[in-house]
Amino acid sequence: MASFTCGLLSTHSFLGWFMKKVHLAGSYIIRAPRNKVYEILTDFENAPKYFPRVAKSARVVNRDGDNLVVQVETKAFLGSGTFHVQMEAHLRPNEGFTSTNTSSVGVEHEVVTLEEVSEGTRFVYVNDVEVKSRIFRILGGFLIKTVALKYWERAYIGKLREMLEG
Repeated sequence: MASFTCGLLSTHSFLGWFMKKVHLAGSYIIRAPRNKVYEILTDFENAPKYFPRVAKSARVVNRDGDNLVVQVETKAFLGSGTFHVQMEAHLRPNEGFTSTNTSSVGVEHEVVTLEEVSEGTRFVYVNDVEVKSRIFRILGGFLIKTVALKYWERAYIGKLREMLEG
């Protein structure tokens, strides 16, 4: 079960597609214990193995307790190559994480929250993307809010379900 509150549903006008900031949100049920979801979610260096359609490589370059800096080479959702991201994450053990992800495309402020529910774990995803390029903003806002979120849902949430549910 997935419910979306993505920009496509909450944009007040067509001009919203051209804005510098793009808000994404989704809520998903993973039929698995929260600690198992958390283990995979925060195993950043194995993300390329777990989520090969999302990450090409990932390496923790600094760790100070629950604060990490991760260098990631992510795959573009339209198959147009890869780009480098520096992820500065703060882990919230068994509850999720927050991160600021910086790349040539923009800066993402990401929050993942895990909640225990009767069906397993509710995975709540919120990502505020600040798009750097004016040119990319024209199509990027639309693509990020529609195509990219759906792609991420299949490549990440779908794979997480496959690994943990059966």
